Amino acid sequence: MAAPNEITVPQLLRLIGTPDAPVIVDISIDPDFADDPFLVPGSFRHPHTDPQGLKACVAGRACVLVCQKGIKLSQGLAAWLRADGIQAEYLAGGMYGWRALADAPRIPAAALPPLIDGATLWVTRHRPKIDRIACPWLIRRFVDPHARFLFVSPSEVAGVAERFGATPFDVEDIFWSHRGEKCTFDTMLDEFRLRTPALDQLSTVIRAADTNTRANSPQAAGLLAISVGLSRQYRDDLAQLEAGMVLYDALYRWARDGADEGHDWPVGRST
Repeated sequence: MAAPNEITVPQLLRLIGTPDAPVIVDISIDPDFADDPFLVPGSFRHPHTDPQGLKACVAGRACVLVCQKGIKLSQGLAAWLRADGIQAEYLAGGMYGWRALADAPRIPAAALPPLIDGATLWVTRHRPKIDRIACPWLIRRFVDPHARFLFVSPSEVAGVAERFGATPFDVEDIFWSHRGEKCTFDTMLDEFRLRTPALDQLSTVIRAADTNTRANSPQAAGLLAISVGLSRQYRDDLAQLEAGMVLYDALYRWARDGADEGHDWPVGRST
């Protein structure tokens, strides 16, 4: 019988990438992590010896604890947090169980940019349209839920990155940008090893809309139209990003669960 504070790998995998995802904390000990330096998408590292610090990080939200095998570390700390009124679960099987599931992506820790004040800091050109909204959505939903984004004049991206330690993206001649016919969203999927069927489906739409190859995806014209509309609707780029998060949440659920669904009304009408 499953424990009341246990969550399985398939259950957690269904939550990751959605607004309902719990806080995911990797509490594996340093030697274990050094032997296998990968993270469950959206998770961050925290020592199991600091429950009070972890409670501050979780801030009362539901959380899932991940250790190497899903036994004493994660079960013990989950029980401790629950005793203090926090909705905590442990991942059954731990990281061993996660990597045993073929569809479960794992992010290389080495791919993560350095943290600035506890979160990744990114900078790009202002007045975003497609890639510069899609990439922040991907980062916040799968890489770093607390990531911050700076939108500045195109000529100032490099200088802001240097002065503030931010990671530039979606500008020319940098690491996190277009590569050949692929867009920056594709680059992030590759570097963070997030190539899942749903995200691949989504990337096809984003790439076609972002690179003016709309014939490659019937959904691309709609994404372009909505993206341009959002850019006209919002003067504040951060407000536009928040609205865009809802858009890409919906597109992700379409790609994951509803891409084969059609709609017609009235049903059976003559043509």
